[in-house]
Amino acid sequence: MATPRDIFNLSGPLHLTTVNWEDTNHRRAVAASLVKGVYSLEHDRQQKRQGPQALAPPWWDFFNFQLVHVLVDNADLSIFGAIYEFKFPASYSYGMAPNPPRYVIAFRGTINRPDTRCQDLKLDLQFICNRLQNSSRFQLAMQEVENMAAVAGAANIWLAGHSLGSAIALLAGKNMVKMGCPTETYLFNSPFISAPVEQFEDRKLKHGIRFARSVIKAGVAVALKDRQQRRRENDTFVALSAWVPYMFVNPSDPICSEYIGYFQHREMMVELGAGGIEKLATQNSIRNSIGSLFSSGKESEPLHLLPSAHLTINLSPSEDFKRAHGLRQWWSPNLYSQSKLHQFSRNFFGPQLHNRNGLMPENVNAIVKL
Repeated sequence: MATPRDIFNLSGPLHLTTVNWEDTNHRRAVAASLVKGVYSLEHDRQQKRQGPQALAPPWWDFFNFQLVHVLVDNADLSIFGAIYEFKFPASYSYGMAPNPPRYVIAFRGTINRPDTRCQDLKLDLQFICNRLQNSSRFQLAMQEVENMAAVAGAANIWLAGHSLGSAIALLAGKNMVKMGCPTETYLFNSPFISAPVEQFEDRKLKHGIRFARSVIKAGVAVALKDRQQRRRENDTFVALSAWVPYMFVNPSDPICSEYIGYFQHREMMVELGAGGIEKLATQNSIRNSIGSLFSSGKESEPLHLLPSAHLTINLSPSEDFKRAHGLRQWWSPNLYSQSKLHQFSRNFFGPQLHNRNGLMPENVNAIVKL
């Protein structure tokens, strides 16, 4: 049975009758809607809704996209992704700035229903164990991203995902950067593999835990990795730093909220004069450092660790976890949010405060040494 969340005319961003592609709020809403379209495609498949009964098409038709391909998991045959193509109106002159993306590749998150529960939870576990890159779902997704980049050019493609789908988009985006083909990427409620310290109310306790964790991570990395290995990892981290995905998190969502503390803590460590420690800690995890001892130094880099991001925090009150982790919040016209650019480089962080919905002061810039 269909729920109001699947019906675009009841839940979708009907206020976006005209999309200003220069407006980051509009781009966020469109990207979230296209990810929602993937969820709706799978719901249609499970409910056997076809033709006029299908509920998914309005989620992309409304924004002048068309569905060109669906990505199907070969384990449970569920739809986990979709490729959309923007259909330029006859009156639109291509080459005008700014342009919409020619293609968007979107990935859904976990669906807790009988047809999808087993495989999705298996992939959630693979993500937690830092093995998502070995899954057939990710390998198929990565192949499609590479194929589309070869056809259309990486600059003409967006990646977007929610929850588990955000982890897939993040990993694919990192891989594209390493191949010299960065893509614009939208990450909604992306999971962070760590205890959700951000959920603690005591600010001093949060800072104390994070400080101790940074010291331990840096110490473990120094103890278990030689200087050459640390230099290689640092070079990789720096190489990724020019790529700035758009990341959207809710502080009431324990799955993604730790990204707030992850970026804020880097600045605090610099202010404390512990930038050297944090520079090492921010690109390592204790588990992966120790795991490398048992894998001949071939342990994969921690997926959730990210050099740079344009981080948007939803400051609107969330009644429950379901709303805090949901997609609908990200196309709300009344979103009360705070946005900040976190830019990492070899020599410094460069955070900038950005005005969002009139909530942030204008013309505030800060650059701190690392």
